[in-house]
Parts: sequence; structure tokens; C-alpha cells
Amino acid sequence: MISITEKTLQDLQFPTVLETISSICNTEIGKEKALNITPFKDKESLMQALMQTSEYVSSFQNNNAIPNHGFETINHEIKFLAIEDSFLEVGSFRKIATLASTVNFLLNFLRKFDDYYPNINARAARVELTKDIVHMIDDVVDKYGEIKDNASPVLLDTRRSMNSVRGKVNQSFGIAMSHYNGLGYLDDIKESFVQNRRVLAVLAMYRRKVKGTILGSSKTGSIAYVEPEMTLQYSRELSNLEYEEKEEITRILKQLSNSIRPFLPLLIEYQEFLSDIDVVAAKAKYANKINGILPAITDERRMYFRDAYHPILFLNNKQKNEITHPQTIELGQENRIIVISGPNAGGKTISLKTVGLLQLMLQSGMLIPVHERSETFLFDRILTDIGDNQSIENHLSTYSYRLKNMNYFLKKCNSKTMFLIDEFGTGSDPELGGALAEIFLEEFYHREAFGIITTHYSNLKILANELPFATNANMMFDEKSLEPMYKLALGQAGSSFTFEVALKNGIPFSLINRAKKKIEVGKVRFDKTIATLQKERSKLEKTSQNLKEEETKAREEGKKMETINVKIKQKLESYQELYDSNQKTIYIGQKVEDIAEKYFNNKNKKELLGEFLKIIEIENSKRKKATAKESKAIAVKKKEVIEEVTLVVEEIRKEKKEKKLKPIIEKPKPILKVGDRVRMFDGRAVGTIDVIEKNKATVNYGVFTSKVSLEALEFVEAAKK
Repeated sequence: MISITEKTLQDLQFPTVLETISSICNTEIGKEKALNITPFKDKESLMQALMQTSEYVSSFQNNNAIPNHGFETINHEIKFLAIEDSFLEVGSFRKIATLASTVNFLLNFLRKFDDYYPNINARAARVELTKDIVHMIDDVVDKYGEIKDNASPVLLDTRRSMNSVRGKVNQSFGIAMSHYNGLGYLDDIKESFVQNRRVLAVLAMYRRKVKGTILGSSKTGSIAYVEPEMTLQYSRELSNLEYEEKEEITRILKQLSNSIRPFLPLLIEYQEFLSDIDVVAAKAKYANKINGILPAITDERRMYFRDAYHPILFLNNKQKNEITHPQTIELGQENRIIVISGPNAGGKTISLKTVGLLQLMLQSGMLIPVHERSETFLFDRILTDIGDNQSIENHLSTYSYRLKNMNYFLKKCNSKTMFLIDEFGTGSDPELGGALAEIFLEEFYHREAFGIITTHYSNLKILANELPFATNANMMFDEKSLEPMYKLALGQAGSSFTFEVALKNGIPFSLINRAKKKIEVGKVRFDKTIATLQKERSKLEKTSQNLKEEETKAREEGKKMETINVKIKQKLESYQELYDSNQKTIYIGQKVEDIAEKYFNNKNKKELLGEFLKIIEIENSKRKKATAKESKAIAVKKKEVIEEVTLVVEEIRKEKKEKKLKPIIEKPKPILKVGDRVRMFDGRAVGTIDVIEKNKATVNYGVFTSKVSLEALEFVEAAKK
């Protein structure tokens, strides 16, 4: 059971990664889900999530890109549908229909392209595909989110009546306006709208002379807005019809809500499915940004991150156009713990965080920026002690807090744990703190836990050198420029370059010499030795890496050659069998030909039957009686061989045909004359042309003459003069 604490997630800046993924999501629910991503509890679910993300990444390169899966959240609609006898507004139904259509389209697409997206389709297969929701809503609501006229017979009649009455309102209003305008009672604007009703703009002095209802006046009081008496009756009728329309629409919406209500669990599932796909898409887009891939995940206890980048640092540096240095780190059964040492600001903590964050991301279903030959396995726990650990709330000093943390490590640490500790042993007296840190390290080692620690303590470097399955590592440092190279080198402890860095920063040489005298000579010599060995280590590591790559390539080429040899051998055997079979058939055919010729000469049927029987008996004596199963296998094999040979023959024929189809440069055809010697294109006999009439020639072959078309004749020799 995988269990990773909130402290570990915070220490490794995992929430920062989640914020970036959340910002890429298209939907609000997707954004929320992305922020709540945590490492998976079981391997099966994790592998499905990783394969889904990997498949989605592949969709960016192929021609069958996964279609749009964005949607408007329907949380409000889901709440209302859950309340009995409640009903939704028209706009809500349009949102539901769009959601259902999007899901149906996506489900059909994933079924069609299951070969490309098997794991995403496996998730989609858990969702029911139905067009009932869309059909029910489309019968009532149009694409603009309005109730259709034919949603019910009553609504259709009401709206027809409304259109008729509106016509009468406009007609009567037009008559009134023409009448009063002719009398000069109206203002220049003539008409206006008040309370959504059409009114005449009557000059205030004539308002009593216009029959109708005054609905208002202008700000200055110079215009009175009057609804004509002729129009008033129709306006009241229209208001009544509008009320009836509203009542009918409410009834239709209630009916539609009741029809959709049984699909409530499915709608919740639809929203859940699309938001899951949204998160997968965001993970895939993030993987594209950081060049993330899916490394091999094995059951062997080996973690090998080659050319690993810290994703947050990589994206930040990319924005600033700065270089990010990759790290290569390997932990295995025979190399369980790495002790990283070296100067401050050399990149020790980043190396530590890179390993932890990438492992966390991978166990949360995300692709990581490493070389394709990388591999890892899954940890049940990742324990961290990184950064400033002073607990102000609990009034604990840094060292007290770290001891409390170490106590927790000791309780939880086992063979399925990875621990990451920054500046191990600091916060107390160097001698005493270092001794206690040494004991902790030994305990973690004996529990077979995997871990990486950073330290300046010489005793921990020495311990890592002495323990068989632990190793030292250092952050490489340029001794001349005293600048960090941000590259991790395994197998050797790093010098802290304490005095060298002090000298570079302007500390007087005399003071540094006095400081050197204050400490043990052995420690200075040890630190100096480490510094000189770092250069040699980097050269050896590069050579070793190149040799490993060459060996891997050679092994792969060898396997390919073996496979090709086996295939060639199988083909040769198949051709040999077919050749033997054909030779046998030819031999029997020749025998039959001889017997047939003999029978043609003597007509002796008895002798003929005897010869045939003799041939059959000889052939049967060579045969071994095969079982039905063996016979079937032989027939299948023979069929396969014939098919293979047929393909080869077809290819040869195709080549010959293509050669024939190549344009042939024809020589100009000679004009045939009487006396020319010629022959037919498909014949051998040569004759002389005696007579040419129209397109035919009489050719004399000596014994006989023949009338032939000039097109069928081939020139051999010109007539002798």
C-alpha cells in the first residue's frame, strides 16, 4: 500500500507541478481535479493512468487526434434534478444536450480507434452510450436555446394566435398613426416604446384629442406617449396569449425535466468522464512541455534516471533562455544509498529534489523528463527532510525538529522506502551530530532502504566508502575558476573547496593558513585528495558510459541478425520442400506420359491399368499413414508455402510487366516497296513483295503467295536493283 505524506509533497514542490497542470485544463472541474492529484495507491491503477497519458501524447503526432472534450459544468443542473418536482430552464437543457453529444462523439471515436488508444478506450468503455438524452432535448429545444413551436400542439396554436394578433396590433397602430399624423398631433419621432408596448409620440397640447391610454411622457413633458384605443384591445388579447404561452412552456419544461431525471446518475458519470479526460489531456500537454516520456517500470529493485531534468527548473530556465543541466542517478540492490558531497551552490539539493520529484510524478501518473533508456520501480514510501526545518509554531530548534523527523524515518523505513535528506547531521555539534548521523545512516542501510543524502561531514563520506552497497557522489566543481559544473559524478566523495572558495571571495591568505593549522592535518589532506580525484572520475565515467552504449547497440544488432537468420532458414526449408514436391510431381507426370504413349501404340487396357496400379503402389509404399491432425497441419503448411511462393512469383511478374511498360524508343518504320524482302512479325519465312494495293501486299514465298496487311510485315532486305 503506497503512502506518501503531505510533507513529502511540499518538500519536493509537487503542488507547483499540479498548479501548472491545472492551468492547462480546459474545464473548471478538470482544474480542481488536477490540483488534487496524489500518488496512486496500487500499481494497476497507476499503469492505466500512465498508459492513458502516454497514448494522449501520441495523439499529438498521429492523424487521429482525440476530438474536443470541453464542456460547460452542469453542477447547478445536477442539484436541481436531484430535487423532486423541480424543473430546469431552457438554457440548462441546451448545456445538458451539448454535454451528452460530446460524450457520445468521444465514445464512438475511441471505439473506432481502439488500436491507437486502448487504455483511454478502456476508461470510456465504463460509460454508457445513449442518444436518448439528446433526442428528448432536441425535440423540445432548438440550437439557440429556445423552446420549439412544435414542442406541443397547445404551444403551436398559442404562438400562431399570437402572430395573428401581433399583425392586428401593428395594422391598427399603423392606421391610428396615419390618422393622427395627418391631423398634425404627433411629434417628429411619431412613435416610441413604453413598457414594451408600441405608443404614439403625441404633442402634449393635443394629448386629450387622441383616443387611447397615456402610458408616460418625455422628461421635458413636451411629448405624451399614448397607446391608441384601436390597438389597446388587441394588446390585451396579446398579453393574455403571452401568459398562456408562458404557462405552456413551464408545463413543457416540467415534463422534460421529469423525462431527463432518470438519467441523473448517467449525467454525473458523463461529467466525471470528460473531466478525467481533461486531466489526462493536461498531463499530456505538460509532458510535451518538459519532454516527458514513460520509462520502463520493473519489479526489480533498480532506479536508473539518465539525463534527468528537474521539470520546474527546466521550464523556468526555458523562459529565461538559460541552460538546465541534466543529472544521471542510479540506485540498485548493490548501490542502495548515495552520499552526495561538494561545495554549497553546486546543485546537491537540486539533484536530490530531481530524483524525488520525478519519482513522485511518475507514481502520480505523469510522464517525466528522462532519457528513454531510464527505468525505475515503485516505492511504498518516500520520506524527505529538505530545507529549513525550524518549527516556529512548536518552538523547536532545527536540530530538535530534525531529530523528531529522524525518529519518524526510523519507524517507517523499510526495503520499499526511499529517503531523501538534505544537509544530513547539521544543526548540532559537528562531532556529536556527525556521529549520530552516522548511526542513522547505518540503520537505514541495514533496513535495505534506498536513499540519497547530501552532507559536508567527512565521517559520512568515509562510511559510504566502507559500506559495500553504498556509494559516494560529488557535484563537480571547476578547480581553476571555482565555479560549479552542476554535474553529478557517482563513485567518489566531493571536496567542499572551503579554503579555495574563501580565497576567491577575498579572504586574506594569511588568515586561511592560520585556519588550516587549527584543524587536523589528515582532514585537509583528505579533502585535497578528493578534489584531485574528481577530475579523473569524470573522464572514467564518460568512457564507461560510451562503452555501455556500444555494448547495448552490439547486443541489439546481434539479436536482429539471429532473427533474420532464423527467417531465412525457414524460407529455405519451405522452398526445398516445395521443390521436392514439384520434382516428384514432374517424375510421376513423365511416367504417365510414357504409359499414355505406350497405350496409344498398342491399345492394351490391361497393361495400362497394371502400369498405373504399379506406380500408385510404389508411391504408397513410401508414404507413412498420417493422423487427421497431421494431415491438416501438412495441408496448412503446404498452403502457406504455396502462398509465399505465389507472392514471390507475383512480384517477379510485376517487375517484368513494369519493364515491358517502360517506353521503348521505336525506330522509324521503313516504307515497304515492291521487290523488298519481308517477313511477318510472328513468322520466320521470308518472302518478296510482288504487288502493293492500298494497305495490302502480295508476298511471294516461292512455293505459294499470300495477301498480307502492310502493318503485319517486318522489313528484312531492300529490293535488289
